[in-house]
Amino acid sequence: MNIRNRRHSTIWFAVAGAAVLVAIMFAGMAVEDSAMATDFTRKNLPPSGAFLFGTDWMGRDMLARTVAGLSLSIRIGLLTAVVSAGIALALGVLSAVFGGWVDAVVSWWIDLAMGIPHILLVMLISIACGRGFVGVVAGVSLSHWTSLARVIRGEVIQLKSAPYLLVAEKLGVSVWKRVRLHMLPHLLPQFLTGFILLFPHAILHEASVTFLGFGLSSEQPAIGVILSESMRYLTTGKWWLALFPGTALVLVVILFALLGERARLLLDPGSIHQ
Repeated sequence: MNIRNRRHSTIWFAVAGAAVLVAIMFAGMAVEDSAMATDFTRKNLPPSGAFLFGTDWMGRDMLARTVAGLSLSIRIGLLTAVVSAGIALALGVLSAVFGGWVDAVVSWWIDLAMGIPHILLVMLISIACGRGFVGVVAGVSLSHWTSLARVIRGEVIQLKSAPYLLVAEKLGVSVWKRVRLHMLPHLLPQFLTGFILLFPHAILHEASVTFLGFGLSSEQPAIGVILSESMRYLTTGKWWLALFPGTALVLVVILFALLGERARLLLDPGSIHQ
């Protein structure tokens, strides 16, 4: 396969993957009401033609609950990734551009956040913010920016010594203008790739925290809630309550990871001949 065809296939995969995720998100929003509907006359039904993922102990359609849970996870992942990536970009650039005590403070916060077990940090922030939707978003957003900030900081430090930036500084171009015109365009590939790769981490940690009881409330059809509730019924042979939602979550996370890799190949000039 030549380079042109490989890049075309990469673009098509990225577009198709993004379309699938958007379709899941909107489909989940459309079936939220049916995901919450109970009918005790059909409780604990195994997978069949009428209910592809079976039903739970309250007669709720597991397919609708799984799609609604994935949609909620994707929306939370999008929101938290935007916040985390924004924090990472701002602090990474500020740390590298100004150096000195600014760099020391930002580096200290990065080391502190990365020194605490990730899931524990998310749980602590979520509890401090009252759990629920706000707590989960705050916990994931404020704990996932460190790695991307460190990457951006390193890139900006290298850029500062570039000849054209040194010339711009000698000519009296302001710091913010140099950042806006020369640094941010160069940081775009790393930033977008890191932004996309934040999604799978955010989704997994949201599901993990919710599963442990420190995240979203049990009234919401979240994947973490579904998996947590299904644990009580696995010993009675209700395998479908955990298998299908868990598998769907893993597939969505893998799809996000693949999209991040494709984005890197498309945006990184150094990989154009790979």
